[in-house]
Formats: sequence, structure tokens, C-alpha cells
Amino acid sequence: MKKIGFLSFGHWTPSPRSQTRSAADALLQSIELAVAAEELGADGAYFRVHHFARQLASPFPLLAAIGARTRRIEIGTAVIDMRYENPLYMAEDAGSADLIAGGRLQLGISRGSPEQVIDGCRYFGYAPAEGESDADMARRHTQVLLDVLRGEGFAKPNPRPMFPNPPGLLRVEPHAEGLRDRLWWGAATDATAEWAARLGMHLQSSTLKIDETGEPFHVQQAAQIRRFRAAWAEAGHTRPARVSVSRSIFALVDDRDRRYFGRSGDGEDQIGFLSETERAIFGRSYAAEPDVLIEQLRADEAIAAADTLLLTVPNQLGVDYNAHVIEAILTHVAPGLGWR
Repeated sequence: MKKIGFLSFGHWTPSPRSQTRSAADALLQSIELAVAAEELGADGAYFRVHHFARQLASPFPLLAAIGARTRRIEIGTAVIDMRYENPLYMAEDAGSADLIAGGRLQLGISRGSPEQVIDGCRYFGYAPAEGESDADMARRHTQVLLDVLRGEGFAKPNPRPMFPNPPGLLRVEPHAEGLRDRLWWGAATDATAEWAARLGMHLQSSTLKIDETGEPFHVQQAAQIRRFRAAWAEAGHTRPARVSVSRSIFALVDDRDRRYFGRSGDGEDQIGFLSETERAIFGRSYAAEPDVLIEQLRADEAIAAADTLLLTVPNQLGVDYNAHVIEAILTHVAPGLGWR
């Protein structure tokens, strides 16, 4: 069995060609798609977080709303940029969303991706300390979040509080038991995957990775997964490690599919630069008739190595079509690969 969910960036644009023309559309349709995905038997509803963009941004109101409308499906992020986050306030928001969802939150975080604006985190009030990089600051915020989510008291109580306090040092409330064990790190390199494993965070690996060996994307990603699992075992964690990968995958089962994606089936890895020195490799998209698609996916080493596959959905095509995309994979492709 492989868990299969969807990943939405929540794009919206006022263009008449889009069925998601406003921020309200993006949020409300995200809720409806999560409900539909659960009814179809999908395992996860995940959302990307981008600031200063016409996409989903503040995730916790959305996650809480989905948690209140669903009962089984995992609800998560992939990923939250920790450069922008107050980890204590984030722990409160995440704890609330997780409690509303009944312990189904899977919280994906990372150092972030290239931004829409220059030094965007500074507008949110965060800047690296002297001698610290943006990535260092993101990891520092992450360490604070991990510590706070343990649920241990750390704040000295006021001797004359407004309300009676429990004995001892106080913790951030509300505390969601077990959420600390459901944090994931979006790693772009092998080293950060190993770092996440040592801290007991699961691995989210997307369709982008720093090109460290020049090999095909799925080969490099599979190697990253192996290194992550080895570091997890070496760290001595007793709970199982989880790994997700995301892909754009479309089963061409009707005329709409062929019209939208029929020409994108021969995709190849792409090379780009995240900065002047960071060469990145971007994984291919898949679009083919189900029998062809099954063979193509069978050859993807990273998908085979992961326990969770997140299907990136074209959310601007509307809820009904995206539910169709998910259903086509679940019914026409997953059984042929032994995933269902």
C-alpha cells in the first residue's frame, strides 16, 4: 500500500480562463477538493505556502476548516517557509488545527524556496542574526518549534495571574499530543535530509532538488531517500520514518485529459538555477494512457522508495476536474502498481 494524496499550490487569477479567480475561490475550493478527495478514498490533502503571491499563504485557518469538514484524510502542508514564522505562535496555530482535525495534521516545513520579493521575511519582522544565513535562521526557528511542540513547560508563571495556573512552568497552549512526531522537512539536498532524520522529522522531497551528482532526477531523489532512512536508523528513532514525493501525473482517460495534457507526456528533467551558485534539477511530469503511465511510474526509483505520493493538481481547472484527476490515478493506475 502506498498513501496517495494531492498537493495544491492554490493559484488564483482574475483571468476568465481560470475557475479560481480570487483568494476566496482558492480557499473555498481547497476545502471542497479535500472533501471530495476523502470521499474518493485518497489519503492526504496537502497545500503549498507562498507569501506575496496569488497563491495559498496562511495555512492554519484553511487546515482547521478542512479538519472540521473531513474525518479520515491526512491534512498537511508542503511546505511552510520557516524564515517567516514565529515558532511559538505557529505552535499555537498548528496545535489548534490539529485538535480540530482529531490528530490528522502532517506539518511540512522547510527553509523555503525562491521568493516573490527581495528578503520577504524581513517584512514579516525576521532577519538573520549577524553571521547567520537565511537557511540558518529557518533551522533555528525550526529547532524552537520542535522544542515547544514537546509540550514541556518553559515559561515562568506570573505570581498574580489573571486566571489560576497549573503548577510549574507553563507551556504554549493548546498542546496537540503527538504533533511533534508528525513534522516533515522539505529537503533539497542530501545533507539536509540527513539533518532532518537526526531530528526525527519525516522527509518531503518534491519535484526540485539541488543537482548534486548530474544523474537523472528520480535517481538522485531515491539516493536522498536512502540516505535519509539510514540517518533515521542511525539516530535510533523507534517510530517508522515516512517519506513523500510529489509529482505531476495525469492519466489520459477522456477527451478533457487529452486536450489539457495530451502533449506533455514526453516530459524530461529540466535544469535551472535557484541562485548564481545553486544548480537545481526539476523532475519531469507524467501524462499518458493508464497502461503506459503504469510502466513509466514503475521505472521511477524515488516513487518506488517513498511511502507517500502527492499528486500536484492544476487547481485553476476547478474542483470537479481535479477530483477527476485524483480518481483516475486511484482507479486506473494505482491498482496496476500494487498501491491499491
